[in-house]
Amino acid sequence: MEIAYVLVKSQVAHEMDVMSELLKIDNVKEARGTFGVYDIFVKVEANSSKELEDTITKNIRKLKHVISTTTLS
Repeated sequence: MEIAYVLVKSQVAHEMDVMSELLKIDNVKEARGTFGVYDIFVKVEANSSKELEDTITKNIRKLKHVISTTTLS
């Protein structure tokens, strides 16, 4: 099992929209609002590093209103 934490910066006033969409992604296990530079803290779990990478690059980063992400793994 591979685990990564993703810090998400979203457009102002769209934090809840992004969080709602994040929670619909299969490998996203948790999403919480934060204060500061990043808006949302996301826990992602996948069976392989490739699946983890695909979830982040093909799903999370492409969500509407996501400005940037930083991945901690």
